Amino acid sequence: MKLRRVKFKDIERIPKLKINTSFKQQFSGSAPSPFIGRYGYPNINVGLLSPQFSGDMTQYDSPRAWNQQDTAIGDVASNRYALVNSRMKGSVKKLTGRFMDIVQEVGMAKLSSEVEVALKKAPDLKMNAESAIKPFGPQVAMQKARITANTKVDTRVDRIVADTDLKAAPGIVSLYKKGFEEGSVHKLLSVGNMGVGKNRKLVPTRWSVTATDDTIGKALIKEVKEFQSGGYSCYFGGGWGNYYLVLLYPDVWSYELFEMYLESDVNPWSTKGMKYSTDYEGYDGRKNYADETAGGYYACRLSLLEKMNSNRRQQSAVVLRFISPEYNIPLGVWVCREATRKSVNENPIMFESEQEMIQYCRRMMLKRFRFDISLLLKKSILLRKRKEQSKLTTFL
Repeated sequence: MKLRRVKFKDIERIPKLKINTSFKQQFSGSAPSPFIGRYGYPNINVGLLSPQFSGDMTQYDSPRAWNQQDTAIGDVASNRYALVNSRMKGSVKKLTGRFMDIVQEVGMAKLSSEVEVALKKAPDLKMNAESAIKPFGPQVAMQKARITANTKVDTRVDRIVADTDLKAAPGIVSLYKKGFEEGSVHKLLSVGNMGVGKNRKLVPTRWSVTATDDTIGKALIKEVKEFQSGGYSCYFGGGWGNYYLVLLYPDVWSYELFEMYLESDVNPWSTKGMKYSTDYEGYDGRKNYADETAGGYYACRLSLLEKMNSNRRQQSAVVLRFISPEYNIPLGVWVCREATRKSVNENPIMFESEQEMIQYCRRMMLKRFRFDISLLLKKSILLRKRKEQSKLTTFL
């Protein structure tokens, strides 16, 4: 079997879902999230995502809850496609105006904001999705909107937003360290509620998600580099049709991710070989964006670093992501973050040597997916460097 290196594209086929498509032109609802588009940047669409009813929106916008409750792919997608994107055109630098005030308030809210919305026409659902962001329902130009009840804002969020001398990165890390879900943090960044006052601007949701994962990850890397090296170990697990095999080596921090689709109608086996994508970083990090694996690279890295931080061990990691036919609806890069968390929260398997670890994992993946991981590991830059570079311990 041959492997062919490619950049993965969005999943194009979306199965039929049970979704209420009787959308109204005027409605009241609970808005769990703003949405900032990226097309036409710096003149982009600015919107509110809301179902056309009020209530607890946890199941509509919380990857943490979806993880804890093992929410099925179809249930996540059905809820997300019920969210109407009521939007207006805006400029990334224009943070004033009645609608912008509403969007920023929704971005700060501890619980979903209660809104009344009038649209220019009745919504019509078209099933579109991107691999990087959580899906949502129909997109319709907004005529007017207003918040109908007092919005609750966490005092810790309020302090970050009010501090116009605080840069965005330390603000992001501060809220993460206080236990805020990544989604809550990237909303603040997206609606221009973080950073030095004169530099604040709207950030497209897709970009803000990865920026948040990357910023938190870099802060954790600094902490992990202070720890002693761990031994040989592996983790395996995942969810939502995404499975992660994590191979850890006794070395200084470095990280490499491989992603590949297993046999499916979405990305079928090719006569030219099975498709995969990969990115990596050494001890000193990356200078460029992880172009092939994109946002999934930073989401996976964040969860991996959380585990190293928890174990108080520094290691080199080679991670293999297997995307199975179960994953037939793109749900966003949160899947990569939460599926990796599921994997590293399984019990680790410890080994005495690299050879023992590779042999065990190879047998496991052959049994599980009928795939020989040796094909990918032969492509590994980090493993090649491990063999080529001499270490001080060799001379002791």
